[in-house]
Amino acid sequence: MIDAEIRAQYRVTIGIECHVQFKTKTKLFSGADNDAREAAPNTLVNHIDFGLPGALPVLNEEAVRLACRAAFALGTEPQKFSKFDRKHYFYPDLPMGYQITQYDEPIIIGGSIEVDVDGERKTIGITRAHMEADAGKSTHPAGTDYSLVDLNRAGTPLLEIVSEPDMHSPAEAKAYAKELYLRMKYADVSEANLYYGNMRFDVNVSVSKTDELGTRTESKNLNSFRSVEKAAEYEINRQIEVLESGEKVVQETRGWDDTKLKTFSQRTKENADDYRYMPDPDLPPVVLTDEYIDAVRADLPALPDDYRTILTEMGIDARTTEDIVAVPDTAMTVKRVYEAAGASHAKRVAFWLLQPQTDDEPTEAVILSESAESQENARSFAAAQDDAGVKARPDAPAPVIPAQAGIHSLDASLIKLSQMVEANKLSSTAAKEVLAELQKTGEDPEKIAEAKNLLQVSDEGEIIKIVDQVLSENEKAASDVRNGEMKAIGFLVGQVMKLSKGKANPALATTLIKKQLGI
Repeated sequence: MIDAEIRAQYRVTIGIECHVQFKTKTKLFSGADNDAREAAPNTLVNHIDFGLPGALPVLNEEAVRLACRAAFALGTEPQKFSKFDRKHYFYPDLPMGYQITQYDEPIIIGGSIEVDVDGERKTIGITRAHMEADAGKSTHPAGTDYSLVDLNRAGTPLLEIVSEPDMHSPAEAKAYAKELYLRMKYADVSEANLYYGNMRFDVNVSVSKTDELGTRTESKNLNSFRSVEKAAEYEINRQIEVLESGEKVVQETRGWDDTKLKTFSQRTKENADDYRYMPDPDLPPVVLTDEYIDAVRADLPALPDDYRTILTEMGIDARTTEDIVAVPDTAMTVKRVYEAAGASHAKRVAFWLLQPQTDDEPTEAVILSESAESQENARSFAAAQDDAGVKARPDAPAPVIPAQAGIHSLDASLIKLSQMVEANKLSSTAAKEVLAELQKTGEDPEKIAEAKNLLQVSDEGEIIKIVDQVLSENEKAASDVRNGEMKAIGFLVGQVMKLSKGKANPALATTLIKKQLGI
């Protein structure tokens, strides 16, 4: 392990390439389905994906539109002219013998992302982003002398986003990966489901004792924020150890072992000349008009910074704001509640959604959504990219909130639940129990509260009987209140709530205690 004094002598430089899978129905150049999550191997492949002779690619216009959205989310504009190229290499999962990508004329040039690291804002530049078709997947069964190829992913539409080498610590790399995820998710460019590989990070690391860049290595296909941070940390220490021993760092591609928390050598890193790039003669250039670009801009959803502004206007502190924005479905719900019912209800709803509902809840927030697509994301979002690094579980429970024509039933139910608390019909504790049931069934919150016998008692005659019992059983606390020690009244109210099993209206109980004590 490298000690701090030695490490301080080295300048760390990190750049990240991220492959983002577009949220399209079909692949980039064929009509095959773009969702291969549950499909049997080689069942979502057509003649173009197989690379059969004479098969000609046809560009998916929706992928172009989403690339334009991504440009705006990255703080820039799409290029009016871009083109496709062939990147040649030979591997069993690349049946055409080349990958269709964009080399010298990408659809996005420039841009930047601001991240917060230890309370400081840092700008990380974007070099470029280009569209490309993914390769298939090779697997090598242990103990066998053969490999298997699944071409379901072949032709999957990707946007490869390349950062500037502006990061100088693993924490910065992790913060960048998180913010990039949020921008692609909020812009609705991708499902951004890390468990299924909708976003994959390649982390390039170099160390040097001078201002000149050292020899870099690339750790590929990282699928969680934790792995981005840990892989960068490991590579920094490994490269320093190599240099301190008098050896040279080899420019290479490395894999990541998420169990051992180590990188391992895969192959020597290729240069651009090795790929023999050439323009693809089967695909015309992509030419975008001002009208097309303006139309995409006008349709752009609210981005993370827009939500941060709204939440700040609501009076929510910076840390809680980041917790809310970190879960897009939660932020969207809070925003809609704010617009429909005001800040007080939105704050209460935000608090509920940020609280784990069970002791074994794996996420830091309860993600509620009405759509099947968002429920699928809810199953895998937080665990795949949380600080603990727990991989997402595709079978994790998701809420079931039936939709109603013309209205967000979730929003209406949450607002109604908040109104019940505000009107002292329901305690905050009982509200959490109702919320848990609401997640499962989508039932009306008042009906849930009635069925569970959770509605607060506001009948003065019934509560005063409980108050009298509490006062007789707690004479010292009652005496303390009479003598001006008002802190003791909280204890007495708690006893009333305990005897009433949480159903007594606490405000009314406080009033009646004071009345019975003559204060």
